[in-house]
This record gives sequence, C-alpha cells and structure tokens, in this order.
Amino acid sequence: MYPAIQTTRQTVLVGSSLRQAYHRLYLQLCRTYTSRNVLKLNERGLWADRFPDSNTNKLIEELTRQPQTVYSGFDPTADSLHVGNLLVLIALLHCQRAGHNIIALVGGATAQVGDPSGRSSERPQLKIDEIKANSIKISENIRQIFENHKQIFWDQGNDEPLPTLRIENNLHWYKRLNVVDFLRDAGRNLRMGDMLSRTSVQSRLSAPEGLSFTEFSYQALQAYDWLYLYDMYNCKFQIGGNDQMGNIYTGHQLIHRVRKTSVTGLTIPIITNESGDKFGKSAGNPIWLDSSKTSPFDLYQFFVRIKDSEVEKYLHLLTFLPVKDIKQVMEKHWGKPESRYAQKKLAEKVTLLVHGRRGLESARRTSEVLYGNQSEALAEMTRDEIQVVFNSYPSVELILTPGTSVLDLALKAQCFKDERDARRIIEAGGFYINLSRVSNPDLILVPGAHILPNGLSLLRVGKKNYYLIKWQK
Repeated sequence: MYPAIQTTRQTVLVGSSLRQAYHRLYLQLCRTYTSRNVLKLNERGLWADRFPDSNTNKLIEELTRQPQTVYSGFDPTADSLHVGNLLVLIALLHCQRAGHNIIALVGGATAQVGDPSGRSSERPQLKIDEIKANSIKISENIRQIFENHKQIFWDQGNDEPLPTLRIENNLHWYKRLNVVDFLRDAGRNLRMGDMLSRTSVQSRLSAPEGLSFTEFSYQALQAYDWLYLYDMYNCKFQIGGNDQMGNIYTGHQLIHRVRKTSVTGLTIPIITNESGDKFGKSAGNPIWLDSSKTSPFDLYQFFVRIKDSEVEKYLHLLTFLPVKDIKQVMEKHWGKPESRYAQKKLAEKVTLLVHGRRGLESARRTSEVLYGNQSEALAEMTRDEIQVVFNSYPSVELILTPGTSVLDLALKAQCFKDERDARRIIEAGGFYINLSRVSNPDLILVPGAHILPNGLSLLRVGKKNYYLIKWQK
C-alpha cells in the first residue's frame, strides 16, 4: 500500500474510532444511571426503606462489583396489574438499566393462599383455572412493559444490552413440594414470635374476623420463594411495597439461617391518590394496566388530573427523566400551571411505558376529540377506540335508509323526548354530528359527512350528552 494512502486510511480509522468512543460516552451520559449502585435512586424518592440498613458501604461494593439478581413478586388475584404495581415495575426497570438481572415472580401458588397485608378481611378464594388465566395475563402485562421500555426508553445503540427479563411462576416449585418437606426444610427455621409480630398479622388478630392459618402462612411461602430464587439464581435482592417489609424480613431471616448468608430487601413507597387511598384494585379505584380494562386514554387522563402539588413527585417516581430535566419541566410548568405541562409530560411517559407509541397516539387523539372538539381527530379514531371511550354512553344500531334526516336520526337515537323538543334544540344549535354543529333538522344524512369511515356516528346534545350510532350494512 502506498504510504500516503496508508496514512490517510489510518487517520480515517482513528477518527472513526474516536467518533465511536464519543458516541458511546454520549449514550452512557444519556442514561439516567450509569452506576450499578441503585441506592442512588434515593434522590428520586424511590426507596422507602431497606433491610438490613447497616453496612451501606459493603452493600454498595456488592452492587457495583458485579451484576446482582433482583426480584419482585406479583400475585395474580386479577387479570391485570394496576397502577399500584407500576412503581415496583419501575424499580425493577431501574435495576435492569443499571445492569442487574431481573426476575418477575408471578404467584400462581401464593395467590391461592392470599396475602393478608393491608387487608381487613380475608380475600375471596379464587378458582384454580381463574388464577392460571390471570397468571398468563399478568405475565403479558409485565413482558409488554419491559419491551416498551427497551424499544422506547433504552437507546438501541448502547454497547451494554439490557439483561434479559426472567418471568417465573412459584407454582412450578410448589407443585413438586409436599407439606412435610416444606415444614422440615423451611418451617423449622421460621420463628413464631417474629411471624406473630408482623403488623399485618397483629391487625388481623385483633379484628372480629381474625386471621386464618392459610393467610398466616403466606409470609412463610414468600420467604421460601426467595430462598428458592437464591438457590437457583443467586438472587440476593427483593423489592416490594413498603407494606411488604414484614414478609421480606421473614425471607431474609430464612436465608440467613439456612444458607448462612445475608440478603437485602428494598421497599418502595405506596402510591396513593389525593385522599391517601391506594390506587390499587383493593381500594375500589382500579386503574388497570391492561388496555382492555382501562383504555390508554383513561390512563393518560388519570395522570393529567394529578394535582400540581404532587406531579413533581410522580415525575421522579414514574418516569426515567433525569432529575435535572424534571427540574426544567417544573420550571416551565409553573410559568403557566393552567396548561398542565408537567402533568401532560407525566401522562405521556407513563402511557408510552404501559401502552407504547400506538397507545399514546390513541390517548392523544381521544383527548383532542373530547377536549379539543376536533372532528378530524374523531375521523382518525378506530371503531374500537370510539367504542371504548364512549362505552358508558347510550348506543344504538341503525340501518341507513334513503332520505333519513337529521331529525329522524335524533329521534331514533332517543336524543330527545319528542319531535317538538328535537326541532327546537337542533334549530337553536344544540345538536352535533361527529362534533360538527347541525342546525337544520330536515337535512338529509350523507355518508362521509355524517357517517365516519368506520361505520359510526357520534351525536352530541349540548355540551356532554353523547350518543353512539353503529350503522349496519
């Protein structure tokens, strides 16, 4: 090779290598956390407590020396997770972003027992087939959220790929374990005094209904889950809600006695609504993570309605925005708080994580229809989206016959008490078809103008009385 050409080639290669190195450095700087020390997440308010809380330096050394295995459990007591579970998933994702191995444990066995934590009475017993079906659905929830995070929030050009999510079901080992073996291997290492001292146990023992042995044994099963995962995957970290500290402590004690080693429990704060009640399904306020139970629009609006006094906290807890970016979001928000800029940023990030890009687009289209009065956005909505959003409003199936007028449509949809009332309100400008005002009751319906491409028409009387028309062919 000629010297000049060789020198040029070396210069290009060196320049290319430097650019790649700078690009890798930039990507690392863009990550919320480059350190494996997930205790730094304290600055976001993510950790409520940890056990044991001594020897922090040793724990940091363990976290940073090599990737650890972290797990959280999810009992399939319903066919979807809810926003009360979201922070646990966010915590697991932060650990995954830091390079640690993640296990999501679905409690196909423990759901048959029932966790008494936070309960004033025993949970209704679920059928085995129902728990199996719920386990599948919850696994899908978890897998989808981790996949959305990977595709949307993690730069694919990063040199360090995300560790693979592992989903386990504790039914797999309990169905092979008989009660004698369990009592011999685990039961002899659990102390009744400690188990009876748990807050969840004490509150139930003093209640009129009391506490069944089945529920009392739940903490023993959760402890054995951790022991099993420790033996199989060297899992030394468990994450749970702050109300799970007693159960996590029982697992710590079991592993310490049986394996002569120390493990760590990390708890997260319990997400509550404005009244201090849990967002979860037990509190009667279910905001589900499955789109068939709570639409992307409803999830989006749930976070848009967060109070100004709380939105900064939730930006820290439920998004991956760097702390400095959250500060900038709040500065812009306080410049014009009525625009709800911070709430919309929060709603955007959570909806992207839970439902992906298509879910966010659907939520925004629906918001434009309901609050922006944009007929173009309505025409872009799918039939399923419209039916989900307006499922609580009256609907009727009709066949379009030649010569059908606006008045005919309004009466068939039972928008008015009688024809006289219908004419009066329509002529006064109080009647809308597909968000467009129609003031001529004798106007003949025209497909394309009055019927959407998806075969639906949305009627509105006044400001908020909607009627959905499903046209039959």
